[in-house]
Amino acid sequence: MLITEQSLVYHTRVSALTLTDVRPWGGDAVDLLITDGVIAAVTPAGTAPVSGDRVDGQGLLALPGFVNAHAHVDKSWWGQPWVSYGGEATTQGRIAHERAERDRYGIPSTAGATAVLREFLRHGTTATRSHVDVDPGVGLRGIEVVREAVAALDHAIEVEIVAFPQDGVIRRPGMLELLDDAALAGATSIGGLDPASIDRDPVAQLDGLFEIAERRGVGLDIHLHDGGELGAFQYELIIDRTLRTGLQGRVTVSHGFALGELPPARQADLVQRLGEAGISWATVAPVGTAPLPWRAMTEHGMRLGLGTDGIRDLWSPFGDGDLLRVAMGFVRLHGLRTDQDLTAAVRLATTEAAGFVHRERHDLVPGSPADVVLLDAENVPDALVRVPRRRLVVAGGRVVVRDGELLI
Repeated sequence: MLITEQSLVYHTRVSALTLTDVRPWGGDAVDLLITDGVIAAVTPAGTAPVSGDRVDGQGLLALPGFVNAHAHVDKSWWGQPWVSYGGEATTQGRIAHERAERDRYGIPSTAGATAVLREFLRHGTTATRSHVDVDPGVGLRGIEVVREAVAALDHAIEVEIVAFPQDGVIRRPGMLELLDDAALAGATSIGGLDPASIDRDPVAQLDGLFEIAERRGVGLDIHLHDGGELGAFQYELIIDRTLRTGLQGRVTVSHGFALGELPPARQADLVQRLGEAGISWATVAPVGTAPLPWRAMTEHGMRLGLGTDGIRDLWSPFGDGDLLRVAMGFVRLHGLRTDQDLTAAVRLATTEAAGFVHRERHDLVPGSPADVVLLDAENVPDALVRVPRRRLVVAGGRVVVRDGELLI
């Protein structure tokens, strides 16, 4: 049991919190002084002055809050009766099945989005980028649903919204206008989907998306499932438009399976060019896909983030919102074994993902947001391979989870 000098209930507003005797990244024990939602100071254990609420970390391993770089929190049936998998197992088949069935299951709904975000928090995710479906059938309702869910949790979790055209762009009249409306309504990015295989007009889709992003000052996050040279061709189109519009650092490719499938020379050339264009990559490390050249990607300055993708939705019955499990999937997919590599995977799910939610820094250092996760583990590799319960989660300086249970 974690000990506090005051009853450890969820505080909607806490000006000061001292987290004592914790081991950031498995290092020496320290005290974290938190003021107004920010880590104000880090001192050797036992030296922090008394300030506000005080929580004894009992020497537990401390990590920054997890950052989910790719989620779909608007369309889960988490917490509802079981929904059996149906429809065809292709991208187009999943789209058609979801469009036919979503109204029956009340998707999107504030309750559904809130349930998923509660699971994120329970597992230590304190910030996420979520793609939210926008189409003529649902309009911008999904965006409002997600915002209502965040408010229902008193903004304990930060959610950046990508307006996502799950049903295509060019093939659906009015979609570009709807995405423009979403950007005006405050979406931080707009999305795209397989410009070649879904719209069958990659130039038109990408030109339309980049025009909105450049004019409205928002980012782009494009789902790309297409493999091999078809995928590589679309990467080239994205690189060209990123450089021409000056959107370096504001464009993300999600999934991007083709990059791992290409011959080494072709792969190396694209990684270099993607790095020069400042294009980021979000992966959910799905079983059976080709490993990404992740070392080369990071060496060329590409931001690489991990995400949960959909969780118990009409695309798949799998997922529980635990990003540490996704990091485990990443290391297994890439055959990683050393302590250094296992720790690097956890960093992809925390500090290295700061840019996906527009944070300059996200770590256990002064000036960072006070998002802290405590686990009973010897070190970071031990935490990764065992995926233990989150003993304590602090989000924005507020204790939101204790002994695996959400306090909100």
